[in-house]
Amino acid sequence: MPSLGRLLIIGYPLGHTLSPLMHNTAIGELGLPYHYEAEAVPPDGLAEALERFRVDEVVGFSVTIPHKETILPLLDVVDKETERLGAANTVVLADGRFVGTNTDGVGFLRSLTEDGSWDPEGRAAVVLGAGGAARAVAAHLALAGASSVVIANRTLSRAERLADDLARALGRQCFLPLPLEAPATADAIRQAECLINTTSVGMAGDPRLPVPAAWIEPHLMVCDIVYRPLETPLLEAARARGASTLDGLGMLIYQGAEAFRRWTGHEMPVGIVRMRLEEALAREEAEHS
Repeated sequence: MPSLGRLLIIGYPLGHTLSPLMHNTAIGELGLPYHYEAEAVPPDGLAEALERFRVDEVVGFSVTIPHKETILPLLDVVDKETERLGAANTVVLADGRFVGTNTDGVGFLRSLTEDGSWDPEGRAAVVLGAGGAARAVAAHLALAGASSVVIANRTLSRAERLADDLARALGRQCFLPLPLEAPATADAIRQAECLINTTSVGMAGDPRLPVPAAWIEPHLMVCDIVYRPLETPLLEAARARGASTLDGLGMLIYQGAEAFRRWTGHEMPVGIVRMRLEEALAREEAEHS
């Protein structure tokens, strides 16, 4: 019996990731000869892990914190968009070479437009956070025609660096860095039409809000890329204030679907995958309630 093609997610620490369930559900539904698993790779073991993956002929792998930026110089090829973003979340082994790409922004934008029915063109958005996910989200909002993208972060210097990086890489001057806890950020959120949380605040039992509920107006579309829980404190507060909301499950699925297509050449059955993930998250919530 031929061996199964290996697919992985690497990060450190990995914790309990839904990616294996997502991809193995798709693989099983389509009857494909692959298996997807999680492998914790510490920062000082990244280079060694890649060489091992090359020898083992790993078909491809997902990349998560803290490797999205540090993996770039270790890859053989990086596509133009990923180079501009400065972070990769998906790697494919093609002709013996590791090819890096980034599907986070594509996944977020598809979720925003398809699940949230919200088009960024000509509209103002505020992104909370300045990490790898914020980088992809802010870039794709700009590429989709957003009129302005505020990047609000606790450490202003990180927001400034990200805004400068994106402006230079994309040739767009729509990025504005602001300190997270500032009156100017409150004003920016009230004047914007979309608010996106890319921080981990509100994840897995964390009761905090990334911004005060009073800053949220009913006209806002409020998104949280956190998917554990699906109803984060931010989304709960936003709904209570009459705003539209979008959870992070769509972004997880759609970025995964793009990676899946690149690895296997097949389209992910996203409806079935979403149902399985929602069931898993519901079981988790019931166990912890």
